[in-house]
Amino acid sequence: MTKTFFRWAPIAVACFAANAAQAQTVLQVSTWLPPSHGATVAQNQWCEAVEKGTSGSVKCNLLAKPVSAPPGTFDAVRDGLADVSYTVDGYTPGRFVFTQVAEFPFLGDSSTATTVAYQRIYDKYFAPLGEHRGVKTLAVFTHGPGIIFTVKQPVTSAAEAGKLKFRIGGGNINELSKLMGWNTTLKPATDSFELLSTGVMDGTFFPDESLQSMRLSMVKYATTFPGGLYNTSFVFMMNPAKYNSLKPEERAVIDKVSGEAAARLFAAGWDRTDAASRDIQKQTGVQRQMASAAFVDDVKAKQAALEDRWVAAAEGRGLKNARAVLAEFRAETQKLK
Repeated sequence: MTKTFFRWAPIAVACFAANAAQAQTVLQVSTWLPPSHGATVAQNQWCEAVEKGTSGSVKCNLLAKPVSAPPGTFDAVRDGLADVSYTVDGYTPGRFVFTQVAEFPFLGDSSTATTVAYQRIYDKYFAPLGEHRGVKTLAVFTHGPGIIFTVKQPVTSAAEAGKLKFRIGGGNINELSKLMGWNTTLKPATDSFELLSTGVMDGTFFPDESLQSMRLSMVKYATTFPGGLYNTSFVFMMNPAKYNSLKPEERAVIDKVSGEAAARLFAAGWDRTDAASRDIQKQTGVQRQMASAAFVDDVKAKQAALEDRWVAAAEGRGLKNARAVLAEFRAETQKLK
């Protein structure tokens, strides 16, 4: 009997190991930003929390290359080309409406303030209406306050901005630029280096961190705005079939580390890299200036029409009292400053 046990023991161990391997779920995770970028780091931190919370039964594999160009990421996750990723809502103009609430000017001076407020408003009002239908929304977030960056000359007024060509990322800033009469082109962030280094564009609208993550050493001037000229809404998402394939206790872990917990990870990463970029800008001689009151007033005058347009569009998609929701969002960002 002892000999029989020892004869079968290696087979039993192998079978146990095989079953353990089969029980482990590996999430294929995609990012279109550099490995050192705050958003990629935050996604990896979320993965670590998932692996720890599930005792290793669910873990991530960060793919070496993105499964899609940034504008196609939402559909790539929806269709299962990747299990987890994030994207900019505005990369597909007109597709999402409620998310634009997080893209208006003058919202907040940090990613944390706007992101956490946005996540709370999203959970309360937008998620029940299925804004990101087709994926499992893990979190929403924004980058830090949007800035005008230029290569050859500073921008001190709306009129000066109108004489230059800019790359923008879409969303509300795209519509605002049209009303301001600015010459802007919708392109992914990853195209910025080529556009600016070749002189195709004179500048770009970005948060601070992008000067480093996109290697934009050619930028020499920055025009900032109180609360930012604009913001950008992101969705962090998972393929719903993959999520539903997990065990109930594994899904519970995913839910626990998502929502505001994940939103704060992304916000902290953005604020950290924004601050580091501002320090580097001091060293490299980027000339920074705050927009004048007249410049700010010019933007506010045009933005008012966009807010009216958003209220109508949001209510057309089923959001009740959209103007009150916008006011609540702004009030929430102020609490989080």
